[in-house]
Amino acid sequence: MTTAQNIATAGGAQLVDTPGRPDRPAGYWERVRRIVDQAPPLTDDQRARIRAAFHQPPTREAA
Repeated sequence: MTTAQNIATAGGAQLVDTPGRPDRPAGYWERVRRIVDQAPPLTDDQRARIRAAFHQPPTREAA
């Protein structure tokens, strides 16, 4: 199989299969969406913590 044949589409973004990971079973993303839809909405505090975690400046290693 060529790399072009290993490309999968998820939410409109094209992803290359990661070697060593098994294929996802049929209905995987539908199940994920159902679980997410059942979850309660995030609080403002939770959103702020998540945003802060992803917007941290890069850490510097000690010299």
